[in-house]
Amino acid sequence: MSNEITRFDKKTLEVVEQQITEYQKNGQIHFPANYSPQNALKSAFLVLQETLDRDKKPVLQTCTKESIAYALLNTVIQGLSPAKKQIYFIPYGNKLTAMRSYHGTKAVIKRLTNVIDINAEVIYANDIFEMEIIGGRKVIKKHEQNFKNIDSTKIVGAYCIIEYKDKNNEKQEYIEVMNKQQIDKAWSKSKTGASVAKEFPEDMCKRTVINRAAKHFVNTSDDSDLLIDAFHKSSGAEFEDTTQNEVINNANKEIFDGDFEEVEETKPELQAETSTKKEPKKAVKKKAETPDEKASELFDEQTPPFAD
Repeated sequence: MSNEITRFDKKTLEVVEQQITEYQKNGQIHFPANYSPQNALKSAFLVLQETLDRDKKPVLQTCTKESIAYALLNTVIQGLSPAKKQIYFIPYGNKLTAMRSYHGTKAVIKRLTNVIDINAEVIYANDIFEMEIIGGRKVIKKHEQNFKNIDSTKIVGAYCIIEYKDKNNEKQEYIEVMNKQQIDKAWSKSKTGASVAKEFPEDMCKRTVINRAAKHFVNTSDDSDLLIDAFHKSSGAEFEDTTQNEVINNANKEIFDGDFEEVEETKPELQAETSTKKEPKKAVKKKAETPDEKASELFDEQTPPFAD
């Protein structure tokens, strides 16, 4: 075995920036007017400098350059910002993955050209909720909720409504409804998902139903294939099977293949003489405040969080 590793550094950002620029020139991707791909990449790199793996080692040293580049590329293609907690970088072994947050999924859906808005609500035991199916589509006839009914121990379901305009420019609604049994089944596929759900049940119910609605809606979208592809790649294990992931990763490898040079690892006894690099700052441990931060904290290497 060679004693060489591939280290990600600032120069590698140029590879990702060049790929983004090429996509823009070819008209394959368009960003919101107030979104700067360069700023997003710099923000992501700052986050990665303080991101550690399970063994408390910097992911910029333990994860492959290719996987880090893919994670950054997928982040920017979706127009997301790590600074706004729209996406999280989570290492699985020596591969870095980008996982969208609840807010990130909403942001991506709103980027689709025909989408007006996306919202989700939780249904409690004593709510008045009426739904019917018309022409093969779910329609919510009524949802009345009394403030006194709000009790996280009495959640019976959740729903998501995506408002959009059809080809005739008429307003339509795509609705996804899940009962608590379906939500619990989704959570049961992940040890971390179940753990986070106990602390943030309402938010996690909304997250799960939004992800399911988004999954079906984006597959019918006419938007950029790059955007849709990046959306699926950063959905974690919620929607993708192993075979699909392997195909995507192999396809992506062609994008960056040959762009990265191998860097020989400096031997410990010579490191003080041959390197002036400062040691990466250790991340300051803080208490998780949101479901997605908790998920990042609790991730299991073998079981990706929030399976759906």
